[in-house]
Amino acid sequence: MAASWRLRCDLPLLRYLLGFGSRRSLGLAQGAAAWSVGRGASWRWFHGTQLLQADPIKILMPSLSPTMEQGNIVKWLKKEGEAVSAGDSLCEIETDKAVVTLDASDDGILAKIVVEEGAKNIKLGSLIGLMVEEGEDWKLVEIPKDTGAPPPVSKPAVPPQPSPQPQIPSPAKKGHTVGTARFRLSPAARNILEKYSLDASQGTATGPRGIFTKEDALKLVELKQMGKIPESRPAAAPPPTLSASAPPQATAGPSYPRPMIPPVSIPGQPNAAGTFTEIPASNIRRVIAKRLTESKSTVPHAYATADCDLGAVLKVRRDLVKDDIKVSVNDFIIRAAAVTLKQMPGVNVSWDGEGPKQLPSVDISVAVATDKGLITPIIKDAAAKGVQEIADSVKVLSKKARDGKLLPEEYQGGSFSISNLGMFGIDEFAAVINPPQACILAVGRFRPVLKLAEDEEGNPQLRQHQLITVTMSSDSRVVDDELATRFLESFKANLENPMRLA
Repeated sequence: MAASWRLRCDLPLLRYLLGFGSRRSLGLAQGAAAWSVGRGASWRWFHGTQLLQADPIKILMPSLSPTMEQGNIVKWLKKEGEAVSAGDSLCEIETDKAVVTLDASDDGILAKIVVEEGAKNIKLGSLIGLMVEEGEDWKLVEIPKDTGAPPPVSKPAVPPQPSPQPQIPSPAKKGHTVGTARFRLSPAARNILEKYSLDASQGTATGPRGIFTKEDALKLVELKQMGKIPESRPAAAPPPTLSASAPPQATAGPSYPRPMIPPVSIPGQPNAAGTFTEIPASNIRRVIAKRLTESKSTVPHAYATADCDLGAVLKVRRDLVKDDIKVSVNDFIIRAAAVTLKQMPGVNVSWDGEGPKQLPSVDISVAVATDKGLITPIIKDAAAKGVQEIADSVKVLSKKARDGKLLPEEYQGGSFSISNLGMFGIDEFAAVINPPQACILAVGRFRPVLKLAEDEEGNPQLRQHQLITVTMSSDSRVVDDELATRFLESFKANLENPMRLA
């Protein structure tokens, strides 16, 4: 490769010319950009230009998930002037899904921390820190003036739209004279007043809620015939001056108002400052709010509910506990859903905005509640895993989710979701679909229910059953009502017969 040499009369150059050498080729201009994924939740994104002197390596805010638009600096794990080796953790970044560690890809020294701990809503590509190579004086590094995100890609010019024609303002509505009472008129009263050129303000409204009734209008007519009311009619207000020529005005109607519709409730004004406490929203909360709103407003949700008998599952679970195998009812539910999806691949689909897509693997997202919001780690290829293996995966992923240590590939994707609120005492509920997935299964608690059944001799007998209610929300564009019903029937049969789950 070609190399450009630049001679300067400085100490490193003299050392090089005198034969002492240096750690790197002096004057060799190098441009480097590195993007790599390390172990665990380690991500790196560095871009720098190394010249003769201590040219810093820029540390930029990386994109750590497809939906990430900005990040928060949770904590810096290195201090300014501290040596850094490749693979060392530099800082913790809160994305829209989890807290991810940013690792160094090269050896060097952390020269400057541009964005301090606790800074929020840092745009992608913004400068957050500077590094220099080993042996360089990190104290001489200066923070560039422009530390913001790179400008967005320019969009193609939009052809100018023809200027709209000037709009002629509509005539202003006639206002009522200050101090004049306004009445709500019944249709019959209005006709009478128009016929005899009377104004409702000349009489008294006796109807309910101040309505001027037919009887009130007839009393006015009698008073007029007796000469007690002057025969006059309010003159129409002159039309407002228009800036442009306007079409001829229609004949002015009566001066009294039309019947008023009962007032509509108006949203209350925001609370005054100091009367409430502002709750800061994390990136995860913002993304959850945005995605759930988009889901409910753009995805046509359909719901189907079924009751499942857990008697056989609870018996198998007790037997497993005797053998020191710890599994939960939710693990059986995940397994039953995976087996059913394998049997009915038409439900294991997604909608990408243009049409349905058949997904090759059964990856089940399991909703986990954390302090920062709901997150859905994924049980990969759940149809190929047994109940115990699913139980182990759920325990590991749930702990990582609560600790904020999930890797992006552990929560991105999935083909079907399960949300279980049974441990909170909820009997049943309907969950919101997680796009682009097509379905989510909402699971309530299992509860004892008395049912009439026949004994061995055919006699009716009351027996206690442990039932759970499951509700599936499905995207009607992909999974219609008939397919959703058949899925729940198969799911119920698989869950009530644990031998099918083996």
